[in-house]
Amino acid sequence: MSPTRFPLLALVVITAIWGITFVQVQDALALYPLFAFLAVRFAISTVALAPFAWRSLRTLPREGYVAGTGVGLLLAAAYGLQTAGLELTTVASTGFITGLYVVFTPLLALALFGTRVPRALWAGVVLAVVGLLLLSGVPGGSALGNALVLANAVFQSFQITAMERYAPRYDPRALTFLQMATSFVGFTIIAASLGQLEVPRGGTVWGALLVTGLFAGALGYLIATWVQAQTTAARAALVF
Repeated sequence: MSPTRFPLLALVVITAIWGITFVQVQDALALYPLFAFLAVRFAISTVALAPFAWRSLRTLPREGYVAGTGVGLLLAAAYGLQTAGLELTTVASTGFITGLYVVFTPLLALALFGTRVPRALWAGVVLAVVGLLLLSGVPGGSALGNALVLANAVFQSFQITAMERYAPRYDPRALTFLQMATSFVGFTIIAASLGQLEVPRGGTVWGALLVTGLFAGALGYLIATWVQAQTTAARAALVF
């Protein structure tokens, strides 16, 4: 396999994992509080990454810590909105609306950093949106839930665009760890303030926590960060 194709193939695999988790998360949220779920999920991601990231964290400059924490806040906002929306609307609508970041990301990259988007890539964006519509159908479910998921798509676009700037500069292990840790701390504070912190119970909840924490979280964003060090935000969003 060509070395230039492997990163994009890796993103395709991770995107498939992210898509599968929508159903698992929706089932888990029927049994376990929203912000407690997110806190435990990102705690698992943080612990899983710690053994691989601690060396790179020791040499990471202050600017890298600021970048990783800032992007982590964007990621936390995206997941909070998406998970809250998923609790209210359908899985199909969540998948389609979340996928709209393939439209927002090139626009943000162009507006913020002047990243030029080739015409062929714009054609790919259009085809991706059409494909999402054919797969998911016209969004249904709760209007509020759909609005929350749409806001999530905007924050995901900001996160991807920011990573285009920072991923080539800093170690992907350190950046990914900081994103997971920032999300963990933020959601733990929210869950504690709402009185939602409790021990997870049952196979449905733990299954969703482990899949999202280990594969969709730690592994998924480590690969995504590594790939973004080698490609543009627009191309990464299109594959996501």
